[in-house]
Amino acid sequence: MKKDIQIPEVTDVEIAVVYEYNDIYKTDDWNIYIINNKNIALELVVIVSQGFSEKKTTSLMRKKLEVLPANSFAKIEFIQPDLFALNNRFQVSFFADNKLFDKTYLLKQNTVKEGALRIIPELKKRGILAK
Repeated sequence: MKKDIQIPEVTDVEIAVVYEYNDIYKTDDWNIYIINNKNIALELVVIVSQGFSEKKTTSLMRKKLEVLPANSFAKIEFIQPDLFALNNRFQVSFFADNKLFDKTYLLKQNTVKEGALRIIPELKKRGILAK
């Protein structure tokens, strides 16, 4: 039964950590974005995030988007820079074309830093894409 369930490979959907200026608080913040480069909308998007290492684990954070339009992006959450000392996992599930998709993205510990930032064309901001 389980072997009969096929979850297709996720393509054209990315998770990025972005370093950007916050106009409200006048600070430079780190934020997590989901990017949909598909030509179709993603429906019922669920993102579960957690930081972890051999000695520490953070609480699970959950975020739901009803729809993420085609060729768009959405800010998911603010992330504390202290968490970059941990591995940060983002499990993304969504429906597209009446199929369930699921992928886990990882930002490895100590890889998020200002020197590693690159322009993310879809956002026109500096950031790092999760693997």
